[in-house]
Amino acid sequence: MARLNLKKNDLVIVIQGKDKGKTGKILRMIPDKRRIVVEGVNLRKHFVRADRSRNIQGGVMEKEAALDISKVQLFCPDCGQGTRPRSRTLEDGTKIRVCHRCGNRIEAQK
Repeated sequence: MARLNLKKNDLVIVIQGKDKGKTGKILRMIPDKRRIVVEGVNLRKHFVRADRSRNIQGGVMEKEAALDISKVQLFCPDCGQGTRPRSRTLEDGTKIRVCHRCGNRIEAQK
């Protein structure tokens, strides 16, 4: 299995499908199925039944569904485009991810 270059809280851009061009933060990763859940992307209707004992109001709510990892790219805020990250080793031995276009450091959002 290929190594995943994405992490939780990374900013990604969708490059394929009905939500092409949307950006969002990775909320959850499912590495064994190679799928991710991105904030505000691939929304599905979820029907909730009312339950008075737990004080839950029924209705229709939208929820993010999992998306295949091959349909997203890491988003470089400096370039404003999706990128394939490259790794670079610093002088102190730590590895960082850099944009292959502009060479700037890419960090996960907090």
